[in-house]
Amino acid sequence: MSSSGTRRVAVIGGGPGGLYAAALLKRLDPGREITVWERNAPDDTFGFGVVLSDETLGGIEHADPVVYRALSEAFVRWDTIDVVHRGATLTSGGHGFAALGRRTLLRILHERCASLGVRLRFGTGAPPAAELAAHHDLVIAADGVHSATREAHARHFRPTVTEHRNRYIWLAADFAFDSFRFEIAETEYGVMQLHAYPFAHPSPDHHPSTRPSGPPRGSGASTVIVEMREEVWRAAGLDTCDTDRSAELCAKVFAAALGGRPLRSNKSSWLTFATVSNAHWSHGRTVLIGDAAHTAHFSIGSGTKLAVEDALALAACVEEQPDLPTALAAYEAERRPVVLSTQRAAAASLRWFEELPQYVDQPPLRFAFNLLTRSRRVTHDNLRLRDPGFTGAVEDEFGCPPDTPPMFTPLRLRGLELRNRVVVSPMDMYSAADGTPGDFHLVHLGARALGGAGLVMTEMVCVSPDGRITPGCAGLWTEGQAEAWARITRFVHDAAPGAAIGVQLGHSGRKGSTRLMWDGIDQPLEEGNWPVSAASPLPYEQGVSQIPQELDRAGMDMVRDRFTEAALRAARSGFDLLELHCAHGYLLSGFLSPLTNRRTDAYGGPLENRLRFPLEVFDAVRAVWPDDRPMTVRISATDWAQGGTSDEDAVAAARAFAAHGADAIDVSTGQVVPEERPEYGRSYQTPYADRIRNALDVPVIAVGAISSWDDVNSLLLAGRADLCALARPHLYDPHWTLHAAAEQGYTGPGVSWPLPYRAGSRTPPTGRTDGPRPRLTLGPPPDSPAVTPDPR
Repeated sequence: MSSSGTRRVAVIGGGPGGLYAAALLKRLDPGREITVWERNAPDDTFGFGVVLSDETLGGIEHADPVVYRALSEAFVRWDTIDVVHRGATLTSGGHGFAALGRRTLLRILHERCASLGVRLRFGTGAPPAAELAAHHDLVIAADGVHSATREAHARHFRPTVTEHRNRYIWLAADFAFDSFRFEIAETEYGVMQLHAYPFAHPSPDHHPSTRPSGPPRGSGASTVIVEMREEVWRAAGLDTCDTDRSAELCAKVFAAALGGRPLRSNKSSWLTFATVSNAHWSHGRTVLIGDAAHTAHFSIGSGTKLAVEDALALAACVEEQPDLPTALAAYEAERRPVVLSTQRAAAASLRWFEELPQYVDQPPLRFAFNLLTRSRRVTHDNLRLRDPGFTGAVEDEFGCPPDTPPMFTPLRLRGLELRNRVVVSPMDMYSAADGTPGDFHLVHLGARALGGAGLVMTEMVCVSPDGRITPGCAGLWTEGQAEAWARITRFVHDAAPGAAIGVQLGHSGRKGSTRLMWDGIDQPLEEGNWPVSAASPLPYEQGVSQIPQELDRAGMDMVRDRFTEAALRAARSGFDLLELHCAHGYLLSGFLSPLTNRRTDAYGGPLENRLRFPLEVFDAVRAVWPDDRPMTVRISATDWAQGGTSDEDAVAAARAFAAHGADAIDVSTGQVVPEERPEYGRSYQTPYADRIRNALDVPVIAVGAISSWDDVNSLLLAGRADLCALARPHLYDPHWTLHAAAEQGYTGPGVSWPLPYRAGSRTPPTGRTDGPRPRLTLGPPPDSPAVTPDPR
């Protein structure tokens, strides 16, 4: 049922999203009066080529076959990506791209709108949205990243615009590349990168021209984006160049890729990318689509795709819902999760290119794989399906034994060889009695060791009674506790040969003396509280938590001694690895973060001083921990709060622990201050592990919403981590690693099914699943005029 009250529609902005929304709404109801305002002339456009995915094209095909046919006839298609770095060209195939010129796309949509009776007003700025809303039933704001509509109603839309650090410029080459090309140039000024792809084929009768400048007719064309850090841009003098000079200098840097040909601009300028998001996408009769509502970095080719998909969803919701408010709410509910997912992928890709200098020393194949998987949307598994030869070469360079997925490649830390790269992350169980682990811990940790993980970590084991988080936390301050832990390590070693078990030692600091998690996380005990201590007398939650006592020298000595005593007990209990917990706002983390350490003595102030006590504890523990057993450190690499631990701080802290003998850094984030604002999402913490691993010569453990074996393989092959720690997946499935092996058809030494479980080593059959129906399906209307493809 079509929404009532949408007879008159105004569209602000004549880009692809606005035009396609107009065409769809008119096609759904030919009686609608639809006007598109575009301030530029029909042929004015500031980009060159547009890439669309097969998914987007499928939606267009079902919604408007006429437009789909015209696009299909204009497309340039290819399936390879070339990564060029330090003289080597690495090619990966099977990707499937389709592109066309932006002018061609706009012409097709102009013709489609005109054939349907949409009124197109070029060279005319639209009246304000509020004025249009007084005379129209629906106002579609498709007025781009600098949307005047969004700004005029900012109080309601509540936009956030985040500027990023790299500079880039859109240029064009008058020939067609035969692949999507990424090329890295290490210049005297710094690292520059080129992104290039074809959007027009040479015409059949084209002959190369000898003209010195200007686009040769019919010669084909490619979009070329040149990008670099702000400091490189300035050092190269590009900040003082006009567009023609910028194009000339970029062509010189990438002369080999261009074959000595020139680059041209189209009113191009150097930009910094802005990520746009909005708390709300509609206000009364006005709705935002495309870049007005959201942006995603160009490196994943999503701007036009998102705008077109917005138009599809908006038209469908207007058609399906009984009234306009319900339709606009349904449109936002449908599109927002998709957009957020795309923005997370785009943010990962954007950050990768911002941090490109840290990857340039990677081996060639790893570098190429890292680039291809930077957004986390392309993974090891789908690359293996697209191009098994390329992926196999990457695996060989990594050191995978034959027929062995990366996650089942062994790793040695000191005298400990881990059979695979899967770690059961430390997870507080709050189920100990007076610090003593019992049958629950035996079953919990034993089951996950039987489940195939290379390393099973205990929860944070507290070094003293006053170092507990809750009364249910486990400890190692008595011999009885050590004996209980020895029972668990014996079971792991006997029942799950090849599995290692590690202990994480920590002290709660200011986050101690609280209730069990399910009784009120971070809330003080109703009775029986014990005093807490910290680097500075700052409560975790103001007005709720205890004010901790600031540790003096005697207090620090006592805490250090509790750690060493617990480490000695851990060694006697048979643990294979020890991790020092310096993360999540607990005592040692509290010394590291500038938000929780306000000391004025030698243990406060600059990072060098804030590191002093955690390093003292590390050194004391390392001195008593057996030399052949590895020791790791968990840090919070960001506090997710303004003024907290910086990226540089995290790298410096990791470097300091590595210099003192840490065998690996376990890179977590946050939980330091309650006002944190994490950027949650799939593998959201792994960029911090990635940064440390590629800045330092030290293995890292990545954590944070890693949920699939494909993620693990991808992170390892890309050089972003050496081990991957998973928590919730192991709560959902204690045999996660065994199942990962079965699903990959792996039966080698990197994992072993316990004999009683071997009958379950095959993946059970599943029922049939059917794919979703197309979002919007419309049959061709009678006598529908075709759109003639542009022959140019």
